[in-house]
Amino acid sequence: MIRLMPGDTMTQPIEPIDSRWSFPPAHTADENGLVGAGADLEPGTLLMAYKNGLFPMPLGDTLGWWSPDPRGVLPLSYLKVGKSLRRSCKEFEIRIDCRFDKVIDLCANPSRPHGWINNEIREAYLKLHELGWAHSVETWQNGELCGGLYGVAIGAFFAGESMFHSAPNASKVALVALVDAMKMTGGALIDIQWNTPHLESLGAIEIERDNYIEMLTEATQRPMADVWCQPMNFKMIDS
Repeated sequence: MIRLMPGDTMTQPIEPIDSRWSFPPAHTADENGLVGAGADLEPGTLLMAYKNGLFPMPLGDTLGWWSPDPRGVLPLSYLKVGKSLRRSCKEFEIRIDCRFDKVIDLCANPSRPHGWINNEIREAYLKLHELGWAHSVETWQNGELCGGLYGVAIGAFFAGESMFHSAPNASKVALVALVDAMKMTGGALIDIQWNTPHLESLGAIEIERDNYIEMLTEATQRPMADVWCQPMNFKMIDS
């Protein structure tokens, strides 16, 4: 679906200070997937959590750490792109990390149902982005940001956090670009946390937590996918 034209420079994320916290194992989660509450959102804490199969979401007035079973994932080879979406892919320009701040702000729009991205989470992921661990895949049209997603990349693993669109299919096109770019640059696993009918229509599936942890461990130990380390120009093409 896309052709990548890499630039000449390569960068690697900056290792943060180790977290002062430790988490219970993912398999100790309750029936809702809650492993524990508290800790902080420092970069070292977030990266440790992701590497151990956990992710943060607010829990009342505190912070919850979650590891649902089953776990939603999008295997790169499972992506489904219908004719309508395939046509839409040609209507947008794809950019990486051009406006990460704007992407997370639009994902956090308080008018969206079931919103969970508060200012504390926003600031934490902006800090993670500055260190080179959090990234956005963006769809632009006529010079305007109209869709995208953001998440955390560790090795060949990408944890999708949220997505938005203000034009039809704009977030879906961002997901197509993410999958294709990861396929071409050494990616292996996309975590979507909880599956939804929307994501299932694009190829997402659910797997048992133990299976997920095995895949996660293997993916995070691989080299960082080049799409996050090297400037890329994207061109949508017929497949």
